[in-house]
Amino acid sequence: MKIAYFDAFSGISGDMTLGAFLQLGVSLDALRHELNGLELSGYRLRQTIRQRSGIQATKFEVEVHEPQVECSARSIADMLRASALIPQVKETTVRIFQVLAQAEGHIHGVPPEDVHFHEVGAVDSIVDIVGTAFCLHTLGVERVYVSPLPLGSGVVSSRHGILPVPGPATLELLKGFPVCLADGQSELVTPTGAAILAAVAQPGSVPAVRVEAVGYGAGERELNDRPNLLRVILGHSQEPPRTDQLLVLETNIDDLNPEFYEHVMERVLEAGARDVFLCPIHMKKNRPGVLVWVLCEATDRERLSGLLFAETSTLGIRVYPVERMALRREHRALETPYGKVGIKLAHQPDGRIHVAPEYEDCKRCARERNVPLKVVYEAALQAAREG
Repeated sequence: MKIAYFDAFSGISGDMTLGAFLQLGVSLDALRHELNGLELSGYRLRQTIRQRSGIQATKFEVEVHEPQVECSARSIADMLRASALIPQVKETTVRIFQVLAQAEGHIHGVPPEDVHFHEVGAVDSIVDIVGTAFCLHTLGVERVYVSPLPLGSGVVSSRHGILPVPGPATLELLKGFPVCLADGQSELVTPTGAAILAAVAQPGSVPAVRVEAVGYGAGERELNDRPNLLRVILGHSQEPPRTDQLLVLETNIDDLNPEFYEHVMERVLEAGARDVFLCPIHMKKNRPGVLVWVLCEATDRERLSGLLFAETSTLGIRVYPVERMALRREHRALETPYGKVGIKLAHQPDGRIHVAPEYEDCKRCARERNVPLKVVYEAALQAAREG
């Protein structure tokens, strides 16, 4: 699983997040192209290199050169629905604004849809949020983790007057996240940064990760006690295999019509068995027989044993618990030149992914297109590599 770890030792803001992603390899031109899908104008994007405590970082800036119009949660939702953003980018963006509207609504005592965004409703914050969603999609990030967050201290000026740091909405968004107090009269976690984390990140321990890339995003100010940077670490988690507690049902049979076994296997799988196989055996007096072996959940024991008694000639079934180690797996449907083929992906503990096209799909496509099965199979593997 590809993860992003936000090492927010100096807090987080929208521009710092995008700066880190740009240093990780996201193209500024690609970001501009995606933002063209929004009905936004009067701004320009800029990317520069800054030094913070001797560390080279990317500074992302949105230069606004037209008067700003205050946006409501409803108007932003309408704009996103009408946008031409990539569907996954749109979905993440909507989720970020939803959690933000819920937090603001809770603080001000109004329904989320009636919330008026001030700082976060400005063009630069909208760009930061949409841009973050685009970068997560472009980099293929599946899960986001974050370090304990320094809250900062002091006060900040807002449309509602002077507010404590962190602001009420920011603190509302950070419920459930580990935080720590920080010295200095400054805001370290902005509402935009908090909204991004609340929507896409999860608190808690980070799994072991194989580090693949590191990006630094620079903040605007120089801090006295730390470099004003957000460090984003990209990598694949080293996932240990999952352990399942299952049951094995097995029986030896020597007097069943061999043609019936196919039907038995189909019925057992349809009834919820995790796996089933047949194994030829030699029984006492050297009689040839078949071992029927079924793997199942404990909750399926009675149903499956009853089915074996009904569908076979067995007089008894052995039942014993087993522990199964299983890799995390997922299924996808990919388009190939010969039709749609299902793909099974298994995630190895070292981050490698094993790919296996679904045989029945490949066979169907091969017959429909009158091409060799191995050609369809290779096309499915190629689609998985490119996807």
